[in-house]
Amino acid sequence: MKFCSSCGSSVTQKIPQGDNRSRYVCESCEEIHYQNPRVIAGILPIYGDQILLCKRSIEPRVGYWTLPAGYLENGESTLEGAIRECFEETLASVVNPSLYAIFDIPQIHQVYIFYRAELEKPIFGPTSESSEVALFNAADIPWNELAFPMVEATLDHYLEDRETGDFTVIREDIRRPWKSRHNPS
Repeated sequence: MKFCSSCGSSVTQKIPQGDNRSRYVCESCEEIHYQNPRVIAGILPIYGDQILLCKRSIEPRVGYWTLPAGYLENGESTLEGAIRECFEETLASVVNPSLYAIFDIPQIHQVYIFYRAELEKPIFGPTSESSEVALFNAADIPWNELAFPMVEATLDHYLEDRETGDFTVIREDIRRPWKSRHNPS
């Protein structure tokens, strides 16, 4: 960051009085510009034994499959954001959402929050954000074509939990690169 978004003057990095971290501070208006993690909210949409995935038609990772998810908007809860993203990316409506997974990834300044939910009806389709949307059986998930490591982690956990019937909320602090079980490269 070079310039203040409030007044346009130069900013410098320093520890503001009463703080314990270096922040961008405006030299003119003294506005403190906090840079906080981005929250990604999404849905793990289920229909019977199948999982709904969408193929990205926007960067990053165009052409790769993902769970419907995206950045949380100001003024919405994580659940509202997850449901909005699900509809924006798949045109699907979900019911009975429940918190399923929280992944803290401090090295890339992101927090992923996934809800598990059922498709209200098997009605879905492509959108401006997704070129394809499809239901997959576990054996048919395109593991080598998944867009993001946290999508793979969420699917892995879900398939394991489905076997046991125990859907305890997953909380993981990811401080190292995710090691794929399906694509060891």
